[in-house]
Amino acid sequence: MLTIQTKNENNILTLSLDGRLDTTTAPLLEDELQKSLPGKDALIFDLEKLEYISSAGLRVLLSAQKRMLGEGGMKLIHVGETVAEIFEVTGFSDILTIE
Repeated sequence: MLTIQTKNENNILTLSLDGRLDTTTAPLLEDELQKSLPGKDALIFDLEKLEYISSAGLRVLLSAQKRMLGEGGMKLIHVGETVAEIFEVTGFSDILTIE
């Protein structure tokens, strides 16, 4: 299960993810990005409550980052230990902006 909270402030989209981002829930995040991202200057993922991310979730993040390269960019904040470890093992910690 995944809950997505959306906040749009000063043309910056912040998505707070709560739960698991996996094969089952990744399409929910893709749909939210398709709906909310156009025209935004920057994208922030707040991962404080994200418990787990699978390869399907990593693909969504990578796709979002590619979309935001020509814009204001994308960053991940409040990354928990378990998710940070997955980013390390997969090499995504070198690709994504994590604060």
